[in-house]
Amino acid sequence: MFRMLGLSLVCITAINASESLGTIDVEEKVDTTVVKDVRGEEIRSVDLGEALSKEKANINISRRSGISNDILIRGQKKDNITVTIDGAKVCGACPNRMDPPISHVLSNNVDYIEINEGPFNVSDLGSLSADVKVHTLKPTKETHGEVSVNAGSWDYLKGSFMLSGGTEKLRFLLGGSAENGSQYKDGNGDDFVEQIAQAILDGNAVAGNQYQTAYQDLDAFTKKTLLGKLFWNISDNQELELSYTMNRSDNILYPNTPMDAIYDDSDVLIAKYTAKDLGAYSKKLTLDAYRSTVDHPMSSEYRVAGATNYMVSHLETEMNGAKLTNTFDVSNHEITAGLDASKRNWDGSYYANGTTFVRKRIDDVDTTNKALFAKDKIKVSDALTVELGARYDDTQIEKAGVKTKDFNDLSGYALGTYSIDKTLKVFAGAGRSNRVPDAKELYFTSNTGAVIGNPNLDNVTNNEIDLGFEKKFENFDLKSKLFYSKLDNFIAYNATSNTYENVDASLYGIEMSGSWYATEKLTIDTGVAYQRGAKDNPLTGQTDTNLPDISPFKAILGAIYNYNDTFKLEGQLIAVAPWSRIDDANGEQKLDGYNVVNLKATKNLGSGLEFVVGVDNLFDSTYAVSNSYKDLTLLAGGTDTMVLNEPGRYVYTQLKYKF
Repeated sequence: MFRMLGLSLVCITAINASESLGTIDVEEKVDTTVVKDVRGEEIRSVDLGEALSKEKANINISRRSGISNDILIRGQKKDNITVTIDGAKVCGACPNRMDPPISHVLSNNVDYIEINEGPFNVSDLGSLSADVKVHTLKPTKETHGEVSVNAGSWDYLKGSFMLSGGTEKLRFLLGGSAENGSQYKDGNGDDFVEQIAQAILDGNAVAGNQYQTAYQDLDAFTKKTLLGKLFWNISDNQELELSYTMNRSDNILYPNTPMDAIYDDSDVLIAKYTAKDLGAYSKKLTLDAYRSTVDHPMSSEYRVAGATNYMVSHLETEMNGAKLTNTFDVSNHEITAGLDASKRNWDGSYYANGTTFVRKRIDDVDTTNKALFAKDKIKVSDALTVELGARYDDTQIEKAGVKTKDFNDLSGYALGTYSIDKTLKVFAGAGRSNRVPDAKELYFTSNTGAVIGNPNLDNVTNNEIDLGFEKKFENFDLKSKLFYSKLDNFIAYNATSNTYENVDASLYGIEMSGSWYATEKLTIDTGVAYQRGAKDNPLTGQTDTNLPDISPFKAILGAIYNYNDTFKLEGQLIAVAPWSRIDDANGEQKLDGYNVVNLKATKNLGSGLEFVVGVDNLFDSTYAVSNSYKDLTLLAGGTDTMVLNEPGRYVYTQLKYKF
């Protein structure tokens, strides 16, 4: 399939036509959320997952450190969410989710983000409960750029730049950043070392988990990034985009796990060729190809237990993929069809003192996928649009010495949107999607040699129904969604048997968001989300049926006041209910609810200068956002594991110069 895609590129590059490709203006649809200003609104956050959790009520994070935190959408995480960066699928190397896909792009490089909840994406592999499409900045013809310096509590310092320009034919973009931060303190004033000390006193960690005295003042992370893009307008109807994203992170501390990351390096290479109006049956033809690599060694050498002999867990993953997509119109149908292919290799081992091989952790596993997909968007009338989609996947998972696992899956959906009038839209959709088990779930081995993976796992299937509406009043917009999801063969971790197993489950919830344009200067935004989930039957040897990772009720209330064109004030309240229904058999603990207030002021100083000052967690609250599901390797001294508190009061500032 890769050879066929390559030959297609050679052939279609030679084709010429007459119309310009133009630019795409992304609009939020009733079934899709578009986050358009992450880089502008979340200037203090190095972590895109954390930034998204403050933007949307249905997004939460699994807190692991000051950076690189995983996202949860509708009570799902890990491979149940597909994350792509400019169309490239990036996978983390760490089986303990220290480097989730969303962590391999920074908020200052983001143009906009599409979030499509539910099984309504057939273009990408494994979109089970949601897909998140991150689009980075594009090169422009006009020469412009910016330089900024950020500073904040706990010695946080960041410098970044972006420069873009070119001609009608050739354009470029170059951006980079370097940042460093110390261990943050929670609302009690405890840094990472002190939170571990408290966990030891509470019986949720052991003395060997503490940092050695010589390392107790280590910074929490150091991170450098580079984004380079080249745009070539080959002809009036053809264009080629090349991009390279580099992330280099060093000495990232993960206080509630037994190891820290020595470094976390990722490289993402992307090529995208687009041609328009090639004939009656090709309105737009796109060929995407990408390669992403992640190198991630973890070590216990900073901990007391590693003072004499420490363990290094070094894992690497590589993802290569290509996609050929063709779009054309037939009568009132907009049809998209394509081929998708990818191959992921995941390999890693344990080393005593960083050099002596001990055993494999994930033993050189290849996951190869080949797929066909098609979508048909039908404009039935001016009021009614129906979209149909289907995807067929052939996936093979290969490990030396083990029988190859072969999965053949069919996914699809039907989604209808009806405009009752100019102010009210309703939509309804039903879909089915699949995802295969990953190499950790199948073959993972712990540092003690215990086999945690289950090679007999089946693929997961999500059958879902979504209903929703969007209403526009004179000065108020309201959007709401209801969903019910039936999960067949959901992959759950069983702490009793220390392995993974399939179990049927169900999940449902509601999401609402709205904006009130109170005056020309004042806008109020709000969002709420609630979900519940349960296994049909308890896991083997257990009695609990609550699904894990089902975050409680969450509400976000924000206000933006534009005093004039040069001064803006923003305030935000995030309120979350206590965790009441938990999967305690597998490590989850009841957590208190919380209320957090964030404030920010932005002043345009003129001559391209902009100054920002803000404070997060104004009242210095002590709270935790994520639970302690034992599918992750967390610190433990007894029955419970350590829960990591969120940062306390954080004051930050930024000075930016645009030209």
